[in-house]
Amino acid sequence: MVYELLLATAVVFVAALPFLYLVGNAQTGWLHHVFQLYLVGVLFAYFSAFWRRSGQTLAMKTWRIRLVNPDGQPITLKQAALRFALALLGLLLAGAGFWWALFDRDRQFFHDRIVGTRLVRVQRKA
Repeated sequence: MVYELLLATAVVFVAALPFLYLVGNAQTGWLHHVFQLYLVGVLFAYFSAFWRRSGQTLAMKTWRIRLVNPDGQPITLKQAALRFALALLGLLLAGAGFWWALFDRDRQFFHDRIVGTRLVRVQRKA
């Protein structure tokens, strides 16, 4: 998750540049809220694109983890949106959605349990 955080931070920094260049100061007022929604949208686009295309973000490829449906197929856009929203909510609640895995019988995160997705280990290529 630390590696994922580093990559997501880079995505946010790159995405913030054009917004701030066009809009200017977005530290207060309604522009601040628009900026925050824009960044959440950028993060959703980043994660959902990777999850839907290959089931793996760059960090997940490094750790050989793939996100799949129970049948092993890539997830849908609806699943990606719900998973992203629940994971974000879980993070905002002191990581509760991620701590859930410590007590789950299948070691799944809360958002994966609800959405019906799972993380599987990818075998190393010979």
